[in-house]
Order: sequence, then C-alpha cells, then structure tokens
Amino acid sequence: MKKKAIIFDLDNTIYSVYTIGHTLFAPLFELLEQDGTQLQHMDKIRDEVMRRPFQHIANDYQFSEELTKKSIALLQQLVYNAPIEPFEDYALVRQLPIDKYLVTTGFPNMQQSKVDRMGLQNDFREIHIVDPSTSNKTKKDVFVEIILRHRYAKEDVLVIGDDLQSEIKAAQELGLDVVWYDKYERYEPMPGLKKITSYQQLMAFL
Repeated sequence: MKKKAIIFDLDNTIYSVYTIGHTLFAPLFELLEQDGTQLQHMDKIRDEVMRRPFQHIANDYQFSEELTKKSIALLQQLVYNAPIEPFEDYALVRQLPIDKYLVTTGFPNMQQSKVDRMGLQNDFREIHIVDPSTSNKTKKDVFVEIILRHRYAKEDVLVIGDDLQSEIKAAQELGLDVVWYDKYERYEPMPGLKKITSYQQLMAFL
C-alpha cells in the first residue's frame, strides 16, 4: 500500500443523500414552495440539494437575498435523528489500515448529525465540516492543512468523492491523486479521471 492517507467526502460518498434527503429537507422545500418564486425550478432544486452546497444552488437560481437568508437560517438548525445506513461497500473502508480523514461541506449541525447517526467518529483520524455560511475556508484549504500538519508528501494522499466541482476539483488543483466515486453510475466517465462504483475497486489505487 503506497498511499499513507485518504481524504473522503461524506454526502453521496459514504452514504446516499437520497435515502434521507426528502425527509431531512422537507422544511426547506416547504419554505421554497410557500415563497413561490422558485416553483418552476423545484424539481431541479430538490435534486440538486441532494448533491450540491445550498449556497451554490441559491446563487445559480438567483434566490432573493431574503429567501437565501431564510433558507440558511432554517438549514442551520436542521438535524437528522433517524438511523442512516452507509453504502454497503463502506465496510471495506473501515478495514483499511491507513490514515483516513473526512472533509465535508455543509451546515455543522446537519453534517454532525449524519456523522453521529452512522457512527463514523472512530473511522477517521480527523473530521472537518466546512461551513460556507460562516467562513471563506474551502475543502482545498483543509486539504492543504491536513497535508502540512501531518507532513504528507502529495503522492502519499488520495482524495475520494462524488462532486467534480468540489473535492475532485480541489484535489486536482493541488496535484493530488483523486478517485471519483459514482455509486449509481449517474455520470459518463471523464478522460484522465479514475472512476469507481464500489470501494472494492479502490484497492487498485492504494
């Protein structure tokens, strides 16, 4: 095993947001429907909320400042209190004798509740929740901090996630090895980008 550390994303990388999202985000969807200004986009927004940071969605769909503030205030309080099942193949990750880090973007209360519901605390050397509503820090910044703090060489580190515009892009910009996790094969392969659908396939890149 050549790699010394793996940095994981959370949503749609360790579990499927779609298994909890309609329940978790129901108050947000109700707020948006009551506001009425985004009704023509609601199907797309419901899907994108499962995959992308809310702030990016609000910007792309030109939410009003008032609606954005109300939505963020609501999302900051949301937590998920029912059980969450990780992907079945995540059990292989738990067995890996390698330093593992979790770096996720989102609202801290919400993201921490997911970590708690899945019992992930002991799976990772460090867990970082990047909150774009209160900080300008990005996943890329956290990746750099981890590498410097633990004195890894770039070639020692692998980043794995599902979002091409988030952790994948950040890792590529830093010159880190990256694996794109596309559990349900929603996307076409990208030239030069390693893509897997199961953690059994991850072993070939370690």
